[in-house]
Amino acid sequence: MNTVLAQVTVTTSSSGDMGAVSPIVWVVYLIFLVAMIAAVWRIFTKAGRPGWASIIPIYNTIVMLQITGKSAWWILGLLVPFLNIFVGIRLIFNLASVFGRGIGFGFGLLFLSPIFLLILGFGKSEYVGPNGSGRATAASGGYAAAPMA
Repeated sequence: MNTVLAQVTVTTSSSGDMGAVSPIVWVVYLIFLVAMIAAVWRIFTKAGRPGWASIIPIYNTIVMLQITGKSAWWILGLLVPFLNIFVGIRLIFNLASVFGRGIGFGFGLLFLSPIFLLILGFGKSEYVGPNGSGRATAASGGYAAAPMA
């Protein structure tokens, strides 16, 4: 009869639980979170919408659709798998457009959104609206442009 012996070596660290997250990581995360909330709050405010709407989970998406001049029906597109990718990307590029920014800024929002949201919220960008009038269209749930005299 053959006998196989195995030896197991276990090493432990004296630094404590490695699964716990450092308090420094939590502080950095909270700073990042507050900065993103503040940026989106400012974007909503610049567009003439209430800033508090940026922290309400589903309502903030509806308000973002209104800011970009899209119907609230687009939220259904966000619920459909694979279509939601197209709708989300389109929403990002429309957001850049309604603040008078070009396609390059749209790509910045797509790939480096935290940085570009801060630029959009705290920078010199002004809301020009989906049709360039500075106001949301009546069809999007916003207010219509003033009649020209």
